[in-house]
This record gives sequence, structure tokens and C-alpha cells, in this order.
Amino acid sequence: MSKVPVYNLQGQTVGEIELSDAVWNAGVNQHAMFEVVQSQLASRRAGTHKVKGRSEVRGGGRKPWRQKGTGRARQGSIRSPQWVGGGTVHGPTPRSYAYALPKKIRRLALRSALTTKVHDGLIVVLDQLALQEAKTKVMASALKALGISSKALLVDAVKDENVYRSVRNIPGMSYSAADGLNVYDVMLYDRLVITTAGVARVEEVFAE
Repeated sequence: MSKVPVYNLQGQTVGEIELSDAVWNAGVNQHAMFEVVQSQLASRRAGTHKVKGRSEVRGGGRKPWRQKGTGRARQGSIRSPQWVGGGTVHGPTPRSYAYALPKKIRRLALRSALTTKVHDGLIVVLDQLALQEAKTKVMASALKALGISSKALLVDAVKDENVYRSVRNIPGMSYSAADGLNVYDVMLYDRLVITTAGVARVEEVFAE
């Protein structure tokens, strides 16, 4: 097990915590992380694209001219695909791009992402993350004391409303409960700031 220091919101070291190798030093599977991120991004696609086929466009109820004798090519409707204003052939229709991956692959990918953060020294463990009231200024001061100036993901065992409201107005910062931790967010943000309770919850939920 690897040990990392535990800080308080004033940026002071108040102890150490041992991180379970099953989650935080589980090896890095790049392909699993790639597959899970692709799946997450696909699930976020709206899929609301739509074009009209020949049965949906306006007009074209009668044959534009007789079949033979005009010298022109035979036509059945002015709303056929080759006409201006005609329907589209095989065009996109609303659909969902979401697809599911096996649970084992999703957990493997998350453990790989967390291991990457630990190996790169981009994890900060807090003794607790709680505020008496929602104050963005207080949260910004705490992050500054911890030396966090780039994008960071804050994680706790359960979501606290005061913390959420304090974090949401700080550019580049996000807040999540441990159960909602996902590969895309872990990789997107430069630093992972997690409480000791959050560490325990992550180890409980995502260990093999």
C-alpha cells in the first residue's frame, strides 16, 4: 500500500493515509480507459439529427408528365431524391448512440485512471470537505492554500450541498460523490482532490 499525506482546508498536513493497491495501484489498462471514455462520450450525444424522406416532404402527389412521348426521362414524383426539394435517401433519423460495456471493464478502467493519478502525484487527500455555509470565496481560498490552481475534481463520500454551491462558480472545478466517479471526469481534470471518507467509499465500491 502506498501512503499519501492528508491535508486540511488550510493546506496543513494533518496525517497520512494508506491507499489500497487494489484500487490505487492496480496497473494501467489504456485500452479499457479508451473504451469507457468512448462509451461515455457516445452516451452524451443528443442523436436528434433528422432529415425528411420522400414520404415526408411536401407536394409530389401527381406524376409530373406522362410516361411516354415527351422526350424527357420518366418521372413519378417531383419529390423523388433527384429533384430539388425532394426527399433524402438513407438520411439520419433520431437515434441513441449509447451502448453498454461490461461492469468489469468499467471498473478496470476507473482503477486504471485512479492509478494514473496516484503515479503522477496528482491526488490530494483531505481530512474533510465541509462548509458551514455556501461561500465561493471560502472554497477558493481553501483551494489556493492547497496549491490547486488548475482544473480539479473534488470528491467526497456523499455530496454536500454547501460544497457543491461553493464549487460550481469556480472555473475549472467540479464536485462529485464517490459513487458518481467516472473515468472521463478523472482524466479530464488535472488534479483529484478527495476526502478520506471518499477514499474509503471508492475502495468499498470499486475494489475487485
